[in-house]
Amino acid sequence: MKTKNVKLLLFFFSISLLLIAVVNAAEGHSHGGPKCECSHEDDHENKAGARKYKIAAIPTVLVAGIIGVLFPLLGKVFPSLRPETSFFFVTKAFAAGVILATGFMHVLPEAYEMLNSPCLTSEAWEFPFTGFIAMIAAILTLSVDTFATSSFYKSHCKASKRVSDGESGETPVDSAKVQILRTRVIAQVLELGIIVHSVVIGISLGASQSPDAAKALFIALMFHQCFEGLGLGGCIVQGKFKCLSVTIMSTFFAITTPIGIVVGMGIANSYDESSPTALIVQGVLNAASAGILIYMSLVDLLAADFMHPKMQSNTGLQIMAHIALLLGAGLMSLLAKWA
Repeated sequence: MKTKNVKLLLFFFSISLLLIAVVNAAEGHSHGGPKCECSHEDDHENKAGARKYKIAAIPTVLVAGIIGVLFPLLGKVFPSLRPETSFFFVTKAFAAGVILATGFMHVLPEAYEMLNSPCLTSEAWEFPFTGFIAMIAAILTLSVDTFATSSFYKSHCKASKRVSDGESGETPVDSAKVQILRTRVIAQVLELGIIVHSVVIGISLGASQSPDAAKALFIALMFHQCFEGLGLGGCIVQGKFKCLSVTIMSTFFAITTPIGIVVGMGIANSYDESSPTALIVQGVLNAASAGILIYMSLVDLLAADFMHPKMQSNTGLQIMAHIALLLGAGLMSLLAKWA
């Protein structure tokens, strides 16, 4: 399988997940069937007050995402931001801490709350689906990571053999090229995990009827987009994508949450956050997103960087990276108080 084919596969897979989230969420809000006792039909929050936060959030969250994802790309202009520098390692550790806390403190608890809601009365939901779906998502992420890297490795071997003047035996594979290809897979899978959660939380903000809830989500989403974009941008830089690929990935990341907000505003009048369909769809997507984010942050971001020879040979850099990791995870965990 060629690099281009894998890119297309991941792109269309992410598009499919977004369409499923949007369509099913809309169906769940407008055709959710009988409403359980958890419905909030008696709420009379100031919808106009909430609407101003939603409208303000669209351009603000968009700009925050653009700033976050493009910041690591400034390494072409500022040498201190290049992937081989200590500052880049520390910044990436901070971003990885943010992504890790997003998975553990934001996405996974939300999925657990939704999939354990008393509104889901079927006995089938007594099974701990949240952890199960997150586990399966992490395993599938591992599979994509390993099989794609293996495919790139084998295709590179065959290409090397064809130019080896008919010599027998395997031609040594350039490990640097294989690492770049693997980093590209990491960036694409990480983006998939982030955007799945982004569209769900965007819909939540757009459909919110409470000014206080909308304000809290608005503030939290700015940090989400900026810091998650920082981690994704770092992976994009290390993957050495072409200009067109960088533009597509950055744009797709930046616009996902604003699109979710617009969709949420469109279905706000018929929104029922307690309908079984809405709970199941958002709960499953959040659980899957949590599994992807937790795996990517621990295995492909933190483990890869903290075991890097540059990090292992520099005690001062290790200390700074650990501090940045704890700071990123701590700040994002603190945001869980509000959203």
